[in-house]
Parts: sequence; structure tokens; C-alpha cells
Amino acid sequence: MNEIHSPPGTESHPATIDANSSVTTILCVDDEPGILAALKRMLRSRDVCVLTAQSGAEALEALERLPVDIVISDMRMPGMDGAHLLEQVALRWPQVVRVLLTGHADVESTVAAVNRGRIYRYLHKPWDDEDLRMMVRQALEMRRLETERLRLEALTLIQNKDLRTLNDELETRVEARTAELKSANVRLQRNHLKTIKAFVDLIELRSGRLSGHGKRVADIARALARQLGLADADELAVFKAALLHDIGLMGADDMSSPVHAGRSPEVEQRIRSHAHRGAQTLRGLDDMAGVADIVGAHHESFDGSGFPAGIAGDAIVLGARILAVADALDELESGDHAAALARDAAIAVLQRGSGSRFDPQVILALQALATGTPA
Repeated sequence: MNEIHSPPGTESHPATIDANSSVTTILCVDDEPGILAALKRMLRSRDVCVLTAQSGAEALEALERLPVDIVISDMRMPGMDGAHLLEQVALRWPQVVRVLLTGHADVESTVAAVNRGRIYRYLHKPWDDEDLRMMVRQALEMRRLETERLRLEALTLIQNKDLRTLNDELETRVEARTAELKSANVRLQRNHLKTIKAFVDLIELRSGRLSGHGKRVADIARALARQLGLADADELAVFKAALLHDIGLMGADDMSSPVHAGRSPEVEQRIRSHAHRGAQTLRGLDDMAGVADIVGAHHESFDGSGFPAGIAGDAIVLGARILAVADALDELESGDHAAALARDAAIAVLQRGSGSRFDPQVILALQALATGTPA
């Protein structure tokens, strides 16, 4: 801070001070004119305006009219003493820095003023000029820091409010986008299944023997998957694979069953390779790798005697083991190559293949479905 002096004219009359001035304003309060004159001389500066008041009431009136940065008040004054004045200042203008001038004999009163008025500092009379100047500089710095703190707090509140608004808007947008994506995903899934069913219709048009076969096998396979406790995604993969398990037959000259006898070796080879060809076709589609694995292995046998790879047991994916049972059950019930069998009779036939053609675990699940008991 510059050497403290009072700008010309500011000490003459407080009413002439511009309330919007950027200078520091100090209000000195004392009932003795000589002390006020001494304070004004000592506190002079080109950026400091010194106001004076000879009583607490006069000081409060000045504070109501003009912005003040520091109040320096004597303790002992007639009427309202310094403790009471600074208490009022603290209540009504808490941002104003409060300083008390007190005599050495006023210790008890000084303590009361500190507690009631929450004063920044007190100085004993007679004061040391340099101490008073230093105190004013420190008070102004404290005031500046407090003002900056309040500004930053206010800015933080505004920014927090803006941030909450942005967060709320973002959450609304995210919720809307999530709902939109869910709706789009549902449409995609629906269209995906419609596409699969369209392929099934094409397969059935290619051969009257296969009419309704894929849909019936899919219903049986899904029921078996649910009976065995497969996860939803795995159950859906089994269902899709069952619908499409004969898609590889569309490239064959003979669309009859792979187990049909009396064909030439060349035709037989093409028919037996339909599972592999179907799997290759499906692997070219997004998210159909699991379905392709099931289709490619649905003619494998549990004992390793099946085709196309001759794998056995748990090396065959569970979905393919389920599909093998569902496919065979529908062929028996629909009378594909012999008289149609009732469900119980067809299951009895499949039981004879448990452990050889079929997975015993899946056969048990089929029996449980037929009887309505847990597998």
C-alpha cells in the first residue's frame, strides 16, 4: 500500500464522497475532535478517503449513506460506546473491517467488544502511528481476500447450478437416447427373427417334406433348453439354430432326409455335408457364430459316430446335442420315413439311442418335459 495520506477535500464533509468511488474508505469515530484530526492526518493517502463521526449514532448514519471499508472506533464515548457501535456494525455490515481504540484501563470492556463486535484488531491509546498504518494495510488485504472469497463462492454456486442443469439435461438426453436405442434394438431383434423365419419359409418351399419342420423343432429345442436351465441368450441361439438347421439342404439336388437310404454315394455325400454348409452360410452373418456352431454339429452323435466331424460327448456344443434330440423327435412324430408315432412312443425310441446317438442328459430333460417333472 502507498504511504497513507488523505486526498484533498475528502476530509471536509463526508456527504461529498462518491459512493461509487474505488478509493478505500475509512470511518474514524471518536468524541474528541483532536483525536479525529490526528487520525485524518496520519491516514492520508491518494487512494484512501477518511470520514469522521463524533458519536456512534453519527457513525451509523454515515454507514447507511456510504460504503465503508474500515471502521476505527474509540471505546469510551458518551451514549453509544465503541463496543456497542462495532456490534451493530457486525450485525448490519459484516463485510466492514472493525478496529477498536481503547485505553489500557479498559481491558474488560475490550474483551466484551471483541466478543460482541467480532473486531479485527484493537490498539491501545496512544497508538503507534506505524502500528496503525500496518494494521490498516493488513485490514485492507484481509478485506480484499474476503471479497475475493465471497466472489469465488458466488461463482462456484453459479457454476454448480449450471453444472446441475447440464447434468440434468445430459441425464434426460441419455435416458431419451437409451430409450431410442432400446426401441431400435427391439426392432432389430424383431427384424432379425423375421429374416430367420423368411429363410425357414424358403427352406420349406424348396421341399414339401420340410413344411413346418423347422418351427416344430425350434419349439421343442427351446423347451429343452429351458428345461436344462440355459441362459436366455443361449436359449435364443438354440431356437434360431433349430429354425435354420436345414438351411444347408437348399444347395442340394435332393432335399430329402440325411438318413434316407438308396441314394448314390455322390448325392449321399452332398446331403451329409448340409450341416457344414449351413454353418458356413450362417458364419457370414453378424452375431450368428454361436448359431452356426450348433447347426454345424447337430448331426454329430454322442458316441462320436455322427457327421460331419465325428466328435463326441462334451466336445459337441450343448445346443447341438439339444437340437439333435428335437430334430429326431419331430421326424418320428411327423412320420417322415415311417408311420408317425405318438409322443410317448417317439420318446421310447429316442431313449434307445441315449448314450450313443443322443446325450443322456438331454434325453432325461425330454422325459421330464413329457411327464412335467424336473429333469
